[in-house]
Amino acid sequence: MLEPLEASTRILLVSAAGIAVAAALATLQFSFDKADVASSGAAPAEHAPAEPTGVAGPQDVAKVAEKVKPAVIAVISHVAENAVVAPPLPGQDMHKHAYRFGTSQGSGFFITADGYAVTNNHVVNGSAAAEIRLDDGKAYKARVVATDPTSDLALLKIDGRNDFPHVKFADKAPDVGDRIISVGNPFGLGGSVTAGIVSARGRDVSQSSASKALYEDLIQIDAPINRGNSGGPTFDLAGNVIGVNSIIFSPTGGSIGIGFAIPSEKVKSVIAQLKEKGSVTRGWLAMQFQSVTAEIADTLELAEPSGILVTDIEAQGGAAEAGLKTGDLIKSIDGATVRDSHQFNRVLDGTPPRAVIVLGIVRDGQDRSIIASVGLKPVPANAPPLRATANEEIKGREKQLGLRLAPADTGGGEGHGARVVAVDPLGLAAGRGIDPGDVILDVSNQEIQVPDDVYRLIADARRARKRSILMRIQSGNSAQFIPLALD
Repeated sequence: MLEPLEASTRILLVSAAGIAVAAALATLQFSFDKADVASSGAAPAEHAPAEPTGVAGPQDVAKVAEKVKPAVIAVISHVAENAVVAPPLPGQDMHKHAYRFGTSQGSGFFITADGYAVTNNHVVNGSAAAEIRLDDGKAYKARVVATDPTSDLALLKIDGRNDFPHVKFADKAPDVGDRIISVGNPFGLGGSVTAGIVSARGRDVSQSSASKALYEDLIQIDAPINRGNSGGPTFDLAGNVIGVNSIIFSPTGGSIGIGFAIPSEKVKSVIAQLKEKGSVTRGWLAMQFQSVTAEIADTLELAEPSGILVTDIEAQGGAAEAGLKTGDLIKSIDGATVRDSHQFNRVLDGTPPRAVIVLGIVRDGQDRSIIASVGLKPVPANAPPLRATANEEIKGREKQLGLRLAPADTGGGEGHGARVVAVDPLGLAAGRGIDPGDVILDVSNQEIQVPDDVYRLIADARRARKRSILMRIQSGNSAQFIPLALD
């Protein structure tokens, strides 16, 4: 289960996960009283960005922590939320009781001396202001300058001082295995420092069920982070921010050593736009795509797993207008090689709307150039849950494939395709990411009209001694190519 990292105290609305966390913390009491904005007294000594020298040993973690901790803050916001209440009594106005106020606790960090700070969007959660607590215990009121739900980032500002301790973003991405430290406010315990390494890069995880964020191209870390670490920084051992902690993978709600941070490269771009114009614009071609894996490359008989495959195209948008088709292999953008979906996304995000780009593609084995006009990327909505159907007995010719199929227009589907009714755990399709409710749109780039088309095309591939086929699958609102071995 993926968990946002803010620690929340809800009034009259407690989820099951919240009950579990509350039980775990039953012996601890945290109190965050409203604090006045500091407006008088001697100004603290001016701080420059923390710039520790190169480090090599465990003892240097303490040196880095000492340098960067003053720039890390606790962020407390008071948010209105829907309340679960009893039906109103006769004569009562239900709208007067539709909301309650809860408290969201997270972390953040100063990026300038004059009080600009970064946190997660889901920490402030629509609030116009937040309470900020510094490492020295001082409390301030900050205004929310702007937020970006897509990246789950927010920019805060404390006015009235120009000597806040602050940190810098790293100039280069970390390598897997690099040692790192995280500092934050887990469960209200401000100034908590943990250490670990970069476990992986380029991680894509599920869209958050609690926000509109799309968590893509993340840094995976094993430094323990928990609820309340949301929005806090992860540092390299030079004291530079490599990422903003956002979510954890956890079956329990606590840390098991699998945390994810938004890379500083993305954070810098988003925060710069929020500061300059209050919003973020991203390029968009109105299509879906995926990286070419080694299995897909083998199925398509490519020399190497490089480029992206177009998996779906919206009827209105730059991709459709340019003449792109599902199954097109995009190898370059404006002459630069496309390695994978992460790189392509980064380039598109940084391309202004109405710009014209040239895509180098491969279609039906032939190289082509496509000229496309870039549009404005919309803020994504939460994906609806998949509709699952009961598992049914799989018989006859369906048995080896391991998929029981029905026409796509049964069970709420629309258009062409074959809907997956059940998956045999012993069949060829088992473990390939195909689930009940998915719709098979294409097999070997041939459009599927009825379930029989799937079996026929697989039989044709076997007769042609193909080792695998490529199926295009619609799952919820997303489409992707899935290679399926035939032996």
